[in-house]
Amino acid sequence: MLWLIPAYEYHFIDGVNLALHEAGHLFLGFFGQTVHVLGGTLVQLFFPAACAYHFSARKERFEASLMTLWFAESLMYTARYLGDARAQQLPLVGGHSHDWHWLLSKAGLLNWCEEISGTLHAAASGLALAALAKAARQAFAQPKPQPAEAQSQ
Repeated sequence: MLWLIPAYEYHFIDGVNLALHEAGHLFLGFFGQTVHVLGGTLVQLFFPAACAYHFSARKERFEASLMTLWFAESLMYTARYLGDARAQQLPLVGGHSHDWHWLLSKAGLLNWCEEISGTLHAAASGLALAALAKAARQAFAQPKPQPAEAQSQ
C-alpha cells in the first residue's frame, strides 16, 4: 500500500476491483442511465466496505482493518479513474464510454476532475495509513487473558 500513496498504479488487486466494477454496471443497469454508469463504482466500493463491516461487527479487528485497507485501495483506484475523465487515456473494458467523463460532464464538473481525484486520493491515502496502523496494532497486540470460566468452555 505504501508504494500506491505517492504514485498510484494499477496492480493485482485491481483485477478484483475491476470485476466488481463491471458487475455493478450489469446489476444496477436496470435503474436508469445514471445509476447504471455510477453502479460500477458503487458496487466496487460496496464489497470491501461490507466486508469491513462484517468483520467489525464480529469484533475481528485485524480482518476489519485489512478490509478497510482494501476499501481505501479501491478508493485510490476510483480516484485514478475519475482523474482520467477529461483526458480519457486509460484503457476501458470493451472500449465503452468513460464512466466518470459522462458523470462529471452531466454534473458540470468535468474541468475539476483532477482536483476531485487528488482530494479523493488524499482521503483514501489517509484511510489506508490509518487501516495499516490499526492492522499493525492488532497483529502485534498481546492477547488479553481470558477469565477461567471462558477458558474451560
